[in-house]
Amino acid sequence: MFKSFNKALPVVVAIACILLVIVFYFSAKIYSQMHSELKLSQSENIIFSRGSSIRTLANLLIEKDLLEQKNYFLIWGKINRQETRLQAGEYIISPGMSLAELLDNMVAGNVVKHNITLIEGFTFRQVLKVVQQDPNITLELAGLSDEEIMKILGHEGEHPEGRFYPDTYHISRGITDTELLTRAYKRMQDILEEEWQQREENLPFKTSYEALILASIVEKESAVATERPLIAGLFVNRLRTRMRLQTDPTVIYGIKNYDGNIRFKDLRNDTPYNTYTRYGLPPTPIALAGREAIHATLHPDKTEYLYFVAYGDGSGRHVFSTNLKDHEKAVDKYQRKKH
Repeated sequence: MFKSFNKALPVVVAIACILLVIVFYFSAKIYSQMHSELKLSQSENIIFSRGSSIRTLANLLIEKDLLEQKNYFLIWGKINRQETRLQAGEYIISPGMSLAELLDNMVAGNVVKHNITLIEGFTFRQVLKVVQQDPNITLELAGLSDEEIMKILGHEGEHPEGRFYPDTYHISRGITDTELLTRAYKRMQDILEEEWQQREENLPFKTSYEALILASIVEKESAVATERPLIAGLFVNRLRTRMRLQTDPTVIYGIKNYDGNIRFKDLRNDTPYNTYTRYGLPPTPIALAGREAIHATLHPDKTEYLYFVAYGDGSGRHVFSTNLKDHEKAVDKYQRKKH
């Protein structure tokens, strides 16, 4: 028995050595493929869609002549436990990069970031238009009503106007409109709650939502940032004295198919948003309010002003008055151009 084993031992050793050589050879080939610099003269972007596999990625790289041996690529991904951890998104392949670095980036989710900006003063309709025109965003909410959108976002029964924070958001290709609006909604809630907790005492707001409504008006009325606390103080004075807010942006918001001109008949046409015919705040915000407008609303200037009118010179500045007589004089001078 031992003689037979001793005779077979050299054969076993030889086979083992051959297998080791084969393993070493292919390991070296795989390592070389995965760590060699890719032959690129300039950077290229690839899009790895949700639900795609490492095989999908391999085929994409072959199409771009960036991968020769698919099996080596797949083996590397399996050995390093990367095949099931690749994150969807858009990635940059740069000159000098290797396939191993690409997989590392995709596991880490180092996707290309794009910017989308929601601007202060935008209405919800304008927000949706910007979102739906962005080629990097996957649309799930197109064609739905406001009520349906808010239900999908998890806020059924809420009016969408003013609920989303105006900011520049860094997004990756493939993000859904649902995901983006969810982020913007939460951002607004966080900022509004933070500002609400630090508000001045004895303001005429029962809830933070009422403050947001006035902040949206302040946002639309204040083209000059330094005037925001003053305009907020003026509107707070009107609310305290049960004086109508009489602000054009709310009237405009309530006009269907607004053509850019506000007419005297519009000021007399009673709608829930006509602050010339109704007392108090309108039922909802009329636009997106930025943090400065929210802060100004919750920290208004202590002033006796009740009226203001634009200079009309394109600067966005206003003339403020404490009484109707002085206000009429300012209107004659700066709007009616009576001297």
